[in-house]
Amino acid sequence: KMNQSLSERRAKRCYDYLVSKGIAAARMAHAGYGETKPVAPNANDDGTDNPEGRQLNRRVEFKILKN
Repeated sequence: KMNQSLSERRAKRCYDYLVSKGIAAARMAHAGYGETKPVAPNANDDGTDNPEGRQLNRRVEFKILKN
């Protein structure tokens, strides 16, 4: 639950930043995915923590859908 909230806040802050730079809010959407779409494992094969994987999962992705 906490990771979902962090993800949503991260996405919203990026969205707000782009709006502050002049991008029309109506042209964008934001979403936080929490732990549902990782790009790297958060744990190693032996069960120990994987800091590098966690860092890779703290990200924001942009998709350009149309001009």
